[in-house]
Amino acid sequence: MVGVKEELERRANALRRDVIEATSAAGSGHPGGSLSSADLMAALYFNVMRHDPSDPQWEDRDRFILSKGHAAPILYAALAEAGYFPKKELLTLRKMGSILQGHPVRGKAPGVEMSTGSLGQGLSMACGMALAGKLDGKDYRVFCLLGDGELQSGQNWEAAMLAHHYGLNNLIAFVDRNNLQITGGTEGTMSLFPLQDKWRAFGWNVIIIDGHCLHQILDACAKARASETNPTVVIMNTVKGKGVSFMENNCDFHGKACKSEEESMALGELVCRS
Repeated sequence: MVGVKEELERRANALRRDVIEATSAAGSGHPGGSLSSADLMAALYFNVMRHDPSDPQWEDRDRFILSKGHAAPILYAALAEAGYFPKKELLTLRKMGSILQGHPVRGKAPGVEMSTGSLGQGLSMACGMALAGKLDGKDYRVFCLLGDGELQSGQNWEAAMLAHHYGLNNLIAFVDRNNLQITGGTEGTMSLFPLQDKWRAFGWNVIIIDGHCLHQILDACAKARASETNPTVVIMNTVKGKGVSFMENNCDFHGKACKSEEESMALGELVCRS
């Protein structure tokens, strides 16, 4: 019998293949940061979150906000894999008339909770959803994925302050700490050090993990759920472009799709990982 870890690894690898195929078909997109967050997305959509693809607006569902909206390919891949819409739609990414815009648009694709793309705004929306849940007496949780370069935007820290003030223990943020953004290294662009101390200073529970280890991801989610008072942030140490050798730690693929030969190479490597 296949264990939970093995099943989620299979899912994550399938999501990575979908990202490569979708962005290559579009000839554009953001594969690097999509691949680095594939393991988290597999864990959330196929183990952790309470959701129903047949009823995307189910009132008691958990909410997921992709604050780093440029990583839309991995969100779309997870939604398609979960059954929110046919997987064939992934090949229409960024095309005219597609439900899959270059950045998530609420109301276009089922399962998209918020229109994102302007960096630094997702955590504020997640705080609003979490606070609304508290006020309505609901037990749903709100999950928000942030890019590390995105944390250079000040609005994040206003939201972090609010989350602690209102005791939003139903809010879990994840930082995709791959250390790269479109201009290069995050620390050379605008240092985030010491990142964990910043979050602690704002009153958050801080968990630091290997963002490609499914056991650690699931354990972090369980610990976050057990928090009785404070919001939790999970800082995931990841590799941009994870799973494809020539894309790993390569900021060129932050916002560039594979060419035909590169696509074949990438898919070949991912098949070997299956």
